Amino acid sequence: MKLVILGGGESGTGAAILGQQKGWEVFLSDKAPLKDSYKKELTAAGIRWEEGQHTESEILSADCIIKSPGIPHKVPIIQQAKAKGIEIISEIEFASRYTNAKIIAITGSNGKTTTTSLIYHLLEQAGLSVGVGGNIGNSFAYMVAKEPKEYYVLEISSFQLDDITSFRPHIALLLNITPDHLDRYNYEFQNYIDAKFRITAYQEANDYLIYDADDPVLQEELAKRRDIKAQLLPFSLEKANTQGAYCLDEKNIHINFNQNLLEMSTKDLTIKGKHNLKNAMGATMVAKMLNIRNENIRNSLMTFQGVPHRLEFVREVEGVRYINDSKATNVN
Repeated sequence: MKLVILGGGESGTGAAILGQQKGWEVFLSDKAPLKDSYKKELTAAGIRWEEGQHTESEILSADCIIKSPGIPHKVPIIQQAKAKGIEIISEIEFASRYTNAKIIAITGSNGKTTTTSLIYHLLEQAGLSVGVGGNIGNSFAYMVAKEPKEYYVLEISSFQLDDITSFRPHIALLLNITPDHLDRYNYEFQNYIDAKFRITAYQEANDYLIYDADDPVLQEELAKRRDIKAQLLPFSLEKANTQGAYCLDEKNIHINFNQNLLEMSTKDLTIKGKHNLKNAMGATMVAKMLNIRNENIRNSLMTFQGVPHRLEFVREVEGVRYINDSKATNVN
């Protein structure tokens, strides 16, 4: 069976390593130059690769293609592969087929990286066997191949979700949805919304979807979608709930999961702002669901330093606070 990987970055190289490990004949192709470090790793593993071109005969002889998230479906080589009936999937889909670990997946228009990093911090500080990756940091496939863990915390973009066919996180977080990357979705906001909701498409009744109950787009979509099988767990700054998380006064967080309670002061959070309060509630709910002790949760929240370039406080000068948000992809 032949596996072709289009795109030779972090995720592509990781998918190539995992594919070879699992017995696939692997060929990697990238129209751009490959980094020297990836060339060395692929060559050392005996994996064939090319750069600066896509050889059609190689690509269209594949049984399965793993497509870089950055490659649109409309490009000719993808259209040709689809016409031939070749399976086209993402790296996260491929890697998920080779692990029995519990997957915690985070998506949303804003806050993904902070929430992903915070969940990883909570689990790692509690001593769990956990890896972090996906749209940030390490390749999910590479970790499955070389650094197997019991839990994976994955930041997932809509582009990655476009190419899943069975990817099933045990816990999914859908933080918010605001217009973003619409050029990829024919400038139709609903297409982008549908892409984000794919995070729960293959979840079952014993899985969980954590979501922002204050987000109007999520409220509307959840009201009309009847096909979601996962158990819904909301977090909110506007209304209390008996199962989930809320903080009505911006002073005290209340978490309740199956009568397992946690109450804590927002003063314990090192990351500030309403947006980070929501990120923290979502992350803390995951920790409670995995039976991490309240004391450990508090200590971890007090030591988490946030993520560089994402609403990062720089300094205050003459009463003006300066914030570095250079990694943002939309105005929200």
